[in-house]
Amino acid sequence: MQARLFSREVLPFFLSLLALGALALLCDAALHLLNAVWIGRWLGIPGTLLILASLVYSLRKRKVILWGQPAKLLRWHEFMAWAGSLLVLVHAGIHFNAILAWLAVWAMLINVASGLSGKYLLERSRRRLEAARQQMRAEGLSAEQLAERSYWDSLTFDAVKQWRAVHFPITLAFAVLALAHIVAVFLFWGWK
Repeated sequence: MQARLFSREVLPFFLSLLALGALALLCDAALHLLNAVWIGRWLGIPGTLLILASLVYSLRKRKVILWGQPAKLLRWHEFMAWAGSLLVLVHAGIHFNAILAWLAVWAMLINVASGLSGKYLLERSRRRLEAARQQMRAEGLSAEQLAERSYWDSLTFDAVKQWRAVHFPITLAFAVLALAHIVAVFLFWGWK
C-alpha cells in the first residue's frame, strides 16, 4: 500500500519538478556547447508569454471570460505554466548577476511547486472521498446516511480545495518580482 501511494501520489510530483530542473540544465548546457548562449537571453520573452497565456484558466474559473471548457483549460494551464517556467529557467541560466531576476526565478519555482502540490493534493482528496462514498453506497446506505457519514471527509476536501488561498499570493509575489525585473531590464538596457 505504501509503495503504491508513493508511486501514485508522491513520485509524479517530484518527477515533474525534477524534469523541469533537469531539462532546464540540459537546454542551458546545450546552448553553451553550441556557443549559442545569446538564444537563452531571449527565451524569457516566450516563457513569460506562455505563463501569461496560462492565466486564461484562472480568468475562466473566475468567470471573467466565459469561453472554454474548464477541464481542458486547466490542462493547458498546467502545460503552459510548466513550459513557460522551463524557458524562463533556461533564460536565467546559471548566471548569478542580478538579485531581482533571481528573486523572480525563486518565486516562480515556489509557484510551480505550489501549483503541483495543489494538483496532486486535490486529486488525491477527490479520489479518496469518492472511494469512501462508493464503499458506503455498496453497503446500501441512504443518501441521508451517506451525507452524514461523509460529512467530515467532505469538509476536509473543501479545506484542501482552499490551497488556492496560498497559491494566489505566491503567484502575485512572482508576478510583482517578474514585472520589476522586466521594468529594470528596460530601464538599464544598453539602448545605444
